[in-house]
Amino acid sequence: MPAPQARPAAEPTGRSTMKDVAAVAGVGIKTVSRVVNEESGVTAATASRVREAIEALGYRRNDGARLLRQGLRTGSVGLILEDLADPFYPPLCRAVEEVARRHGSLLFSGSSVQQPQRERDLALAFCARRVDGLILVPTGTDQGYLLPEQAAGTPIVCVDRPACGLVADTVLSDNARGAREGVEHLLRQGHRRIGFLGDAPEIHTAAERLRGYRAALTAAALPARESWVSMSAPEPARLRLALQRMLAGRWPVSALLCGNNRITVAVLRELAALPHRPALVGFDDFELADLLAVPVTVVAQDPARLGRTAAELLFARLAGEHGPAQRIELPTRLIPRGSGELPAR
Repeated sequence: MPAPQARPAAEPTGRSTMKDVAAVAGVGIKTVSRVVNEESGVTAATASRVREAIEALGYRRNDGARLLRQGLRTGSVGLILEDLADPFYPPLCRAVEEVARRHGSLLFSGSSVQQPQRERDLALAFCARRVDGLILVPTGTDQGYLLPEQAAGTPIVCVDRPACGLVADTVLSDNARGAREGVEHLLRQGHRRIGFLGDAPEIHTAAERLRGYRAALTAAALPARESWVSMSAPEPARLRLALQRMLAGRWPVSALLCGNNRITVAVLRELAALPHRPALVGFDDFELADLLAVPVTVVAQDPARLGRTAAELLFARLAGEHGPAQRIELPTRLIPRGSGELPAR
């Protein structure tokens, strides 16, 4: 029998099916199924003819549908991050992907871009496609929409922030302790007027870092003036006004703790034009921080470890591990480089 001919590219007919393969190879659909699934009962010549038809038609087995029909897992997990453009998240994503790959699973990922409705839409879309489990960086203030999915047996792990309205395994950095260590480091350099520039206060990580900042000042019996604190979305105009306020007046700050890497970078841009810069510690490391004229002292998280720990928790649940939801807090690390060691003027 002559080799099967591929369909002309000018005649799009959709995705090829087993029925198409059977017609081209001149066999029954059951025979095609046996070849595709590497089952016995097909002669070598017939199997070769079927494979030629598969190659010519570009047929691909629908593993998702097959596994669902058999009541098996789909071999996929979902990951919803806040924003892939934030340099904090790529190493976290890569670590999750490596764990998933080690378990023979594919990773689907998306960004909520800090929009609760988009987070919800993505999470439910992944669940509708029957991912085996879900890892989520919560954005909104209510993840209760995932309760039916959790009740149906889909394990959910939250990373970087805890969920609201949902009891789930959670992997966090010890944000409060990290911020406290950053402030204590500035105190050791002689600073007594320390400002804090944080993200929006409703974000868990921002609130925890503010808590650590205040705890360090309280422990040192120092005031935490409200004029030294700014909590809002990291917009350049807002940061500029907050800095001007902190650096002016009767009690200007001599040092700053920045609440995340985006804030740190924006603040460094504003400080570049000043003749005398305050000391600075940034929460989160960022690329080239060690190569600036005054290298930036940071409180570093380990996003790869966050992602790896969250993924291992998820696959442990998929393997049948039961028990109450776990909350794991990973330590941060202070990296002195220069900007946080400037003495008080």
